Amino acid sequence: MTEVLPAAPPAGADRTGWPPAAGRTGWPPAAERTWRPGWPCPVGQVLAVLRHGPADPTFRRDPDGTHWRGVRTPAGTATLRLSVRPHDGEVDAAAWGAGAQWVLDAVPAMLGAADDPDGFPADRHPVVAELHRRFPHWRQPRTGLVLESLVPAVIEQKVTGAEAFAGFRRLVHRFGERAPGPGADRGLWVQPAPATLARIPSWEWLRLPVDPARARTVVAAARLAPSLERTLARPGQADRALRTVPGIGPWTSAEVRARAHGDADAVSFGDYNIPKDIGWALTGRRLDDAGLAELLEPFRPHRYRVQRLVQLAGIHHPRRGHRMPRRTHLPG
Repeated sequence: MTEVLPAAPPAGADRTGWPPAAGRTGWPPAAERTWRPGWPCPVGQVLAVLRHGPADPTFRRDPDGTHWRGVRTPAGTATLRLSVRPHDGEVDAAAWGAGAQWVLDAVPAMLGAADDPDGFPADRHPVVAELHRRFPHWRQPRTGLVLESLVPAVIEQKVTGAEAFAGFRRLVHRFGERAPGPGADRGLWVQPAPATLARIPSWEWLRLPVDPARARTVVAAARLAPSLERTLARPGQADRALRTVPGIGPWTSAEVRARAHGDADAVSFGDYNIPKDIGWALTGRRLDDAGLAELLEPFRPHRYRVQRLVQLAGIHHPRRGHRMPRRTHLPG
């Protein structure tokens, strides 16, 4: 691993801290590491759950399968590049910015190395057993970044996917910052800092558009960011701690714990489609939350694995009715 150099902007940098896209020179050398997983790690499958919509400005994927992430770490912002060498069974990671060393250290857990799938009782249901055979190498990611998962989860509450993804994208473009180093060349951004989120006025949220209830939740979480990040050290208490923030319920807590904490039991109860999709996949019937809880109980403490396997397989219940309409009462 190379030494991480200070992420000072090169001469001629624009207001984002980095030079214009055309003719960039003088980038500081990247910090690098090569990681050899102990299993055939499907990097794309594992990282997919960290992407919030196809136009997520903090996530890019090159045609050759290289993945880029813009990450706000406890040490500062970072651009992370992950290149897979499947024939060698290795992942090459490179990072730029003040948070480069932190994000490189986090790569194994981000790609599932901290996950322990032993004991997953897949054979308790024939469909789950078949899905487990189809995706045997998927592992649960653990980013170690609570607010990174919490902000988009709150924005995704009770709205259509299109509205949620658009709101998150506009938030990042309006109040985030360009990812350091070559990440900016690829249009890569980093989510806003907690202090920035806490200062966004109500009318700016409406322009995104994010309604007042969700905006208040994001602002409250941003103000409590240090204590929420400390839930990573107390996984057994994380759900209760997250849900002390007004506006964070079972669904949002599960979405955060599945990504930031690597909680393999964090089922997204309260989701509009997940109970129906899992019910349809395993029983041929659409279920509600109560039915889903009963169906998944035998898989505890690996219930999220069932949810994710169904999602990876792309199984959806028949959607004969009207789709949830986009709301039009918010200013565009």
